[in-house]
Amino acid sequence: MSTSPIDPLDARLLTTMRRNPRIGLTELARKLGVARGTVQARVEKLTARGVIADFGPTVAPASVGYPILAFVQLQIAQGRLAEAVVALEVLPEILEVYGTSGSSDLMCRVVARSTEQLQEIIARILTSPAVRRTDTTIALSTQVPYRIEPLLRAAVDS
Repeated sequence: MSTSPIDPLDARLLTTMRRNPRIGLTELARKLGVARGTVQARVEKLTARGVIADFGPTVAPASVGYPILAFVQLQIAQGRLAEAVVALEVLPEILEVYGTSGSSDLMCRVVARSTEQLQEIIARILTSPAVRRTDTTIALSTQVPYRIEPLLRAAVDS
């Protein structure tokens, strides 16, 4: 018996939606061979549970003038995590921030128009007294782009 929070129909629905992001519910139902009401109920259920995180378009930062992608690890002064996060939230080039274990406390995904701008962003990060140290890695290429379909298959098979 599977303990997966999604079933095979959910996986097929999600995979089809990923392959056809502009698909309507009626066409989705036709492709899956199920009733439109079934598709609508599944989409609503998956959205309510947080499985479907959003319906917005995925924007490629390089396509809007930010070709540099970097991962910036931050060491934070003890007890000042919330302060550091507030300082990071005001920088539009910081796309995501994750709390991490290991030698750093936060991992930021940062985009920039140039390496010079990246250096300026790092300098702005370091103006926060909550940030003790940064370590930056620039991404040179994407070897495996974001994907979810293999994980969906594995979730159903487990």
